[in-house]
Amino acid sequence: MPNFTVSSPYQPAGDQPQAIDTLSSSIEAGNQYQTLLGVTGSGKTYTMAKIIEKTKKPTLIMTHNKTLAAQLYSEFKSFFPNNHVEYFISYYDYYQPEAYLPRQDLFIEKDSSINQELERLRLSTTANLLSHDDVIVIASVSANYGLGSPDDYRSIVQKLCVGDEYNQKALLLRLVDMGYKRNDEFFDRGDFRVTGEVIDIYPAYSEEFAIRVEFFGDEIEAIYGFNSLTGEKEEGVKEVTIYSANQFIVSKEKLARAVKSIEEELEERLAYFQKEDRMIEYNRLKQRTEFDLEMLEGTGMCKGIENYSRHLTGKKAGETPYTMMDYFEAMHDDYLVIVDESHVSLPQFRGMYAGDRSRKEVLVDHGFRLPSALDNRPLMFDEYIHKAPHFLFVSATPAPLELELSSAVAEQVVRPTGLLDPEIEIIDSTYQVENLHDKMKPVIARGERVLVTVLTKKMAEELTTYYNDLGLKARHMHSDMDAIERNQTIRSLRLGEFDILVGINLLREGLDIPEVSLVAILDADKEGFLRSRTSLIQTAGRAARNANGHVLMYAKKITDSMQFTIDTTQARREKQIAYNKEHGITPKTTLRVLDTDLKVEDAGELYNKQSKLDKMPKAERQQMVKELKAKMLAAAKNLDFEEAARLRDQIAKIKKL
Repeated sequence: MPNFTVSSPYQPAGDQPQAIDTLSSSIEAGNQYQTLLGVTGSGKTYTMAKIIEKTKKPTLIMTHNKTLAAQLYSEFKSFFPNNHVEYFISYYDYYQPEAYLPRQDLFIEKDSSINQELERLRLSTTANLLSHDDVIVIASVSANYGLGSPDDYRSIVQKLCVGDEYNQKALLLRLVDMGYKRNDEFFDRGDFRVTGEVIDIYPAYSEEFAIRVEFFGDEIEAIYGFNSLTGEKEEGVKEVTIYSANQFIVSKEKLARAVKSIEEELEERLAYFQKEDRMIEYNRLKQRTEFDLEMLEGTGMCKGIENYSRHLTGKKAGETPYTMMDYFEAMHDDYLVIVDESHVSLPQFRGMYAGDRSRKEVLVDHGFRLPSALDNRPLMFDEYIHKAPHFLFVSATPAPLELELSSAVAEQVVRPTGLLDPEIEIIDSTYQVENLHDKMKPVIARGERVLVTVLTKKMAEELTTYYNDLGLKARHMHSDMDAIERNQTIRSLRLGEFDILVGINLLREGLDIPEVSLVAILDADKEGFLRSRTSLIQTAGRAARNANGHVLMYAKKITDSMQFTIDTTQARREKQIAYNKEHGITPKTTLRVLDTDLKVEDAGELYNKQSKLDKMPKAERQQMVKELKAKMLAAAKNLDFEEAARLRDQIAKIKKL
């Protein structure tokens, strides 16, 4: 049984001990579904870590976006410094899937930019899953997409032991079969080089250390790791196992069978197009597929190899593809899947299959892909939700599905900081704009911030202008704004450069800002996605990190969603107040030091200079690109992929000039 140990100066407090015991007991009893209902700021991540420690199960933690995944990865690396915490998200900085628009007769070629660090982390995940049992994987929706067979991946390894004999030429050919390339000049991940009787191998999943194998004749005399940059040696080892350079590697025998199977499907599909007298599609499919087959036979790889995954893995048409969960199952009979922010993540997982299928059906119908490409797909929701032996759904607002499925539901509403859910006040919406003006003035005078949520972009802009004309400092934010400007706007709000942020859907921006003490919801009675139970509770939670948290709902009537939010918040407040009174806790505003790293500020300054870029000397623009590129690479190294993407987009804008 794997040994997971949480490293943290804190002990479970508030509702955490009860939640940990309830959910751990349910998992250990063999129940498949559990739910943790935890309010904002209650320490849900810490509770998740303690459940892993107590149940001692390898764990896959999934969430709906890369930014949140990166935050979780950082936290769990801190919680489990002595275990294998891995990161598995899409390895593309930029990805444009191939598509065909029949009305315009326009084919869009697949275009992508692979992030080498993310690719390494993905390979590290699969290698460690098949090598260790104390593994925690933080993943995005990418974990639901097809991968190569874990059995094939596990079988195509090379184990090297000191004292054993190996034919060096055979070993080098084996490395080539595993996807490694010989490179005696520039040594990088996925390469090997030969110097006399020394073979250096740089595993594709290694961060900076390569492996040196020293021979005496055909006998291995020594094996040790060394820093690929400095050459610094590590202590020698008796044996080492090297995994293949990508997850779609298959043996020569399986590749030959796959090529034959593809040829048979191609012949069948071409006969269909010929029978239907669709010669354009016939020629298109014949040319594209035969080129891919030549590449597969010659190199073992081709562009878009994932579209032939059914043939490579030996799966049948329509059969569930291999995914990250299969890598867990390959080594671990029992494991846990935690779905963070499940109220958003599960609907996103549900919608993945239909969108992917629709795009590929058009490609198949018009001869751009074989029908087997349809089996290169994400999991259908029913496949996903029944696949793992244990699920833990985590959310402040779990949907009915999670609650109906769960054998155990633990509520975590008491915050270790003593902070209460904000008070909610209902105000007639007839004069909502004027009334809000009066309500905001004392909040701003205390040096605190205000969030205002409205229903339309136009109202956000007009309301911002109106309050600015009255002498207040307001800005608006919506989806049409540049990502860099949005990031700088949030930073400026925290710095106090303005006091009021007006937006439409402020949920998705990650606005957990302790300086915000007042949240105003205009037209709260207009039922819909932005005024649903989930949205209202989540929006109200934006004021939960401040001791003076207060929510204003402007409405003509109290809707069911509003009443549910009021009742839920009041019940939580009563429990929180009782706990604080019993333990002598005085609520204190969450203190979060503002990041002083200049990368965000620099990006914002660059945005402000945008209108002057075309007037800058070319040399100055080139220097700016050089500096931004360095920042982009540093951001990617630190797993701040959202910032790296913003900087990449800004570099592209400058280069166009």
